[in-house]
Amino acid sequence: MIRHSRHTSESWRALPWKKFRRNLFRLQKRVYKAVLVGDKRKARSLQKLILKSTSARFLAIRQVSQLNAGKKTAGIDGKKSLSFEERFNLEELLRMNSGNWKHQGLREIPIPKKDGTTRIPRTGYTSRGSG
Repeated sequence: MIRHSRHTSESWRALPWKKFRRNLFRLQKRVYKAVLVGDKRKARSLQKLILKSTSARFLAIRQVSQLNAGKKTAGIDGKKSLSFEERFNLEELLRMNSGNWKHQGLREIPIPKKDGTTRIPRTGYTSRGSG
């Protein structure tokens, strides 16, 4: 992979974006086929593979920092946009921390109702439209 240099902007543009999209799409297609067949274990392992994928990391950073309509809007950290060097640093940080990522867990947020009472939403998925 291309490392940091004085010409970081050229190395960012020179990344094989088409190859990254093909790799990620192929993995996503494999997940879809595994779910279609009903092989949940295979689908889960492929999803983990996508999380560790270099292609997915670079494409996610590119989507958020270049292609997204809100790319100039400050995020929760107060930063408005990333330079090319900061993008490479972010990819390295994500690569280092990809193995120990844990989700935050489910939060129950009370929803106020018209009559003044509150309702706690049900956890899990609803089966609307099936049957």
